[in-house]
Amino acid sequence: MNNNMNKNNMDMATLMSLLAKMDKKELEKNLNKVSQILKSNDANSIIDNIKKKNI
Repeated sequence: MNNNMNKNNMDMATLMSLLAKMDKKELEKNLNKVSQILKSNDANSIIDNIKKKNI
């Protein structure tokens, strides 16, 4: 369990670091993407689409 907690903490630290580097418009755009994924019935296709755009 401790290893999972450490991994999650590291992931959160990485996430917070990335968020801190984003400007307001970029942050809003990415939060909208996350919102779409969470609301979607077809989350995998949205995730694949985002991956394609970021490559």
